[in-house]
Amino acid sequence: MIDPIGSEQARTLDPVHSGEDAAPAERWTARLVLFLRVMAGISLVKGIYHWAVVCGIAAPTPGGLADNPIPYQVATAFFAVIDLVAAVGLWLAAAWGAVVWLTSIVSMIAVEVLFPQIYGGGLSVVAAELVLLAMYLCLALLSAREQSA
Repeated sequence: MIDPIGSEQARTLDPVHSGEDAAPAERWTARLVLFLRVMAGISLVKGIYHWAVVCGIAAPTPGGLADNPIPYQVATAFFAVIDLVAAVGLWLAAAWGAVVWLTSIVSMIAVEVLFPQIYGGGLSVVAAELVLLAMYLCLALLSAREQSA
């Protein structure tokens, strides 16, 4: 019977080293994944906060979520769900996770700018979201450039 490996060279493969750092050509990709993981943690905290408001734990009024206007209730429930879904996708560094996260960011900016009566129209929140968006776009472009090189 013929040897399935075929040659002596195939038998002397080097072992895989999972603990080694990424090659220098993949440093932007590694930084992008680290950024996505940090954003996953932040999205998780935001989602848990919104769920705490829904459950009445961190509600801005003593009566809980039900005492707030309908637009506030809808926005809070929306962000309670979308932030947690984004956190899972970002942690996995999946493409859909970034899309859901970007949807969450754009939605929060829209709520803060176009409907200031819901969350108060905090421009600091808008500025922070825009900085995070710019950081993501920069890292994604640098990572794509190194992948194509």
